[in-house]
Amino acid sequence: MKKIEAIIKPFKLDEVREALSEVGVTGLTVTEVKGFGRQKGHTELYRGAEYVVDFLPKIKLEIVVAETVVDTAIEAIVKAARTGKIGDGKIFVTSVEQIVRIRTGETNEAAI
Repeated sequence: MKKIEAIIKPFKLDEVREALSEVGVTGLTVTEVKGFGRQKGHTELYRGAEYVVDFLPKIKLEIVVAETVVDTAIEAIVKAARTGKIGDGKIFVTSVEQIVRIRTGETNEAAI
């Protein structure tokens, strides 16, 4: 089993969720986060004063899938989240050793 963490632009969330649903991903966790990479933030003007916005709003998706679905899920995220501009985000894939569904006690593949 693998955990996919994707950092994407907030306005791409619905498109990514729909793309993942189409490839059979049934559950995901969404968190509003802030950060920066090569974008390095930007300057804004507010009431005549200029200030730097260092951390930009992003969305972090967390998905746990079977290893057979990993490449399909990544491909769906990339296609749906890509704008072609800087700041589109990143995807991280890590191994998951064990899953337990609290309600039923199911473990691993059955608990996904």
